[in-house]
Amino acid sequence: MTVRVLVADDQALVRAGFSMIIDAREDLAVVGEAGDGEQAVELAARLRPDVVLMDVRMPGVDGIAATRRIVAAADPPKVIILTTFDLDEPLYAALRAGASGFLLKDVRPPELADAIRVVARGEALLAPTVTRRLLDRFVAVQPSEPAAPERLAALTDREVEVLTLIAKAASNTEIAAYLVVAEATVKTHVSAILRKLGARDRVQAVVMAYDLGLVRPRPST
Repeated sequence: MTVRVLVADDQALVRAGFSMIIDAREDLAVVGEAGDGEQAVELAARLRPDVVLMDVRMPGVDGIAATRRIVAAADPPKVIILTTFDLDEPLYAALRAGASGFLLKDVRPPELADAIRVVARGEALLAPTVTRRLLDRFVAVQPSEPAAPERLAALTDREVEVLTLIAKAASNTEIAAYLVVAEATVKTHVSAILRKLGARDRVQAVVMAYDLGLVRPRPST
């Protein structure tokens, strides 16, 4: 199955470069290009891509606002944020907006293709240590959703335990070792957690775990 990709960046040469890399792969195809956030939202709704490569800084509607609007639609595509610098502030804002991952614009072609495939499969493109760093630094000062105990009530005790470990940056292998269960069992629990919470991927589940109070940011040192 071919993964359909929308490229959104205000620089035509950047769009062309990413499009050339993507179209060179047999299993990937660019279905559209957007020069700003507003156009990205419109094309995402019309073209129904599987993945959107979204630049952070664009004129008018920026990448964060565009991501928020895109993921609010029914059956939305996955969004990968493109950024020039590994800065925490825009990355955290993108997390809250619903992005499934991040890439620096100097990413190598094979890594770009692999990243699109990973996100298209529903996995999160963000190292657990980066997730923890961002959340520990910013969640305490960001407005969060009201507590929703009914969300947790939908989870079994074991699922709450798995979600807490996910939010502490544990991998499936580490969770399996800690709980003394098979890794396949952990994957089943993770799938159930995402479904019950309505989370798009693992990153969004971590954000929800913080919002629901399962995990608290570490104090600043």
